[in-house]
Amino acid sequence: MSTSNMTRTQWVELFEATGLDEAMMDRWHSEFERRYPAQHQSFLHWIGLSDDEIRAVRSHSQTN
Repeated sequence: MSTSNMTRTQWVELFEATGLDEAMMDRWHSEFERRYPAQHQSFLHWIGLSDDEIRAVRSHSQTN
């Protein structure tokens, strides 16, 4: 993984610092998945999620 990648933890910290709660983060992922599914998958990979984690996030995003 490139050192220029951010981690999942860093993204969550950034979201929380800007006032996003869990429900808002879920909505963000759902909109990302609905509008740009391929880019959402690329983003999840970029922040270091495993294939199983990516599948779980994308599945959850599609049901919200």
